[in-house]
Order: sequence, then C-alpha cells, then structure tokens
Amino acid sequence: MNVFQLIVSDYKKYRKYGGHFFSIVFLTQGFWAIFQFRIANLIHNKVKWKLFRFPLLVLILLWQKSIEICTGISIPYAAKIGHSFYIGHFGGIIINSNVIIGDNCNISQGVTIGVSGINENRGTPVLGDEVYIGANSVIAGKIILGNNVVVGACSMVKDSFPDNSIVLGVPAVLISQKGSKGYI
Repeated sequence: MNVFQLIVSDYKKYRKYGGHFFSIVFLTQGFWAIFQFRIANLIHNKVKWKLFRFPLLVLILLWQKSIEICTGISIPYAAKIGHSFYIGHFGGIIINSNVIIGDNCNISQGVTIGVSGINENRGTPVLGDEVYIGANSVIAGKIILGNNVVVGACSMVKDSFPDNSIVLGVPAVLISQKGSKGYI
C-alpha cells in the first residue's frame, strides 16, 4: 500500500468507531499521531537524496516532537506499522523504533511496546495482525505475538504467544484461545 492508501485505511478505521471528517482530522489525537507517522515513515523510507532527506527528516522530527508533546503519543518514523492502525485514547503511548506491528491493530492509552531482555534475548516485539492491546499494558522483549491476540489491560507481556491467544496478568499468561474477534 502507498502512504495515501495507508492514511485512508487509518481514517476509515476511525470512522468505524464513530465521528465525522472534522472531528477525526482536527480533534482526534490518535489520528494526528498516526498521520504524522505515515508521512515521516514515507520520507524515511523513500527519500534517498541526502540533499533533501536530511532537512526533511529534521522537519519531521520537530513535527513528531510537537505531536508527542501535545498528545503523549510517541511513534518513531522507523517503526513498521500495518494498515488500519487505531489508537483508542491519547496519552502515554510509547512505541520503540524497531517494533513491527501488523495490520488492523488497536491500542489503548498508556501502552508501551519496547525493548527489553539480556544478550541474545534483547530485542523488540513483533505483533501480528488484528492484535488488541488493553490500557496500560507493556509488551517488551524479543517476542512474537501471533494474529488475533488480545492483551488484557495492565498486563506485562514478556513471552511469545500464538495466534488467537488472550493473555492477562503480570507477567502475562494465556487465559483463553478465543482471539480478538469483537475487540477489533
């Protein structure tokens, strides 16, 4: 998908949860953050001429910091995020630049997806498609969450889980295999 198609898919996801064009584009902080990410990621990946790339990246970093200060959502331009990404509420969302997030995922407020581990276990998570992450959850380390996974609120995920898992707790444990249908 090109950047325009990605932005449209994100917008349609926000429309699915209610609102109209004006409220989504001008009043929804999660949409601001993902829109800024899409433009920054395009420049990071597609602009190869150093003469143009460096000034554009400086402007993008300033734009990212202003969005981060205004919304409390930090999505670095180097992260990999699939289409139809949805941030339910603004505030306290931190995503590491090496994270990979699949298509059609939802995250809530207070979520951290970052680096953790020691030696060969040090790394960042890879999230599958249609993953729902509940409020104030932490997903950290060199782990893989399969497709259709639900992470319950206030959970600390430090282990990999297969498709259709529902995990909860500190540390997170598998509580069901019903998947994310109805959460996304």
